[in-house]
Amino acid sequence: MAFQDAIFYVFAAILVVSATLVISVRNPVHAALWLVSSFFAAAAIWLMLGAEFLAIVLVLVYVGAVMVLFLFVIMMLEINFDELRRNFKSYLPVGAAVGALVLLEMVLVIRVGATAAGSASTATPPVSNTAALGRLLYIDYVYPFELAAVLLLVAIVAAIALTFRKRRGTKSQDPGEQVKVRREDRVRLIRMSSEKREG
Repeated sequence: MAFQDAIFYVFAAILVVSATLVISVRNPVHAALWLVSSFFAAAAIWLMLGAEFLAIVLVLVYVGAVMVLFLFVIMMLEINFDELRRNFKSYLPVGAAVGALVLLEMVLVIRVGATAAGSASTATPPVSNTAALGRLLYIDYVYPFELAAVLLLVAIVAAIALTFRKRRGTKSQDPGEQVKVRREDRVRLIRMSSEKREG
């Protein structure tokens, strides 16, 4: 078995194990960390397949933006943060494991890239897969692409709507009730004599 095939199986195993842990762990913060590991493993596989643009977009968009949104939604849910802060040290092993896996994946991808670059011939001109992907997305598959954008928008609106539900112990204002208030309900005028007392 070639070196690149072995590395591919390593990345695939990391991806399968991380994805299984995302749906099996009970702690939502642990699930988010394993999801980051899954994204990095998928990006490493795409890099090995020559889809550099998709790999970079997966890391930048999903790990950098979507995971922040997930963590924001997790924090807006009713979670006892005192309990989370008390068990902060329990997150260190999972965070260290995910960090070590991501570091191992980056080292292996760089090593595979250096091996492939050394064995490739310089006679063939480089082809930009970003331009080819752009042509496919915006010409051949423009309607599915727009449909995916609408679905993502609906998911973002639903995530924001989750944060606006009523919670116990929160105080809110009702503008309708504030407008209906009359002066007589809030202010009471008292007439007092203006004469001075001599002391």
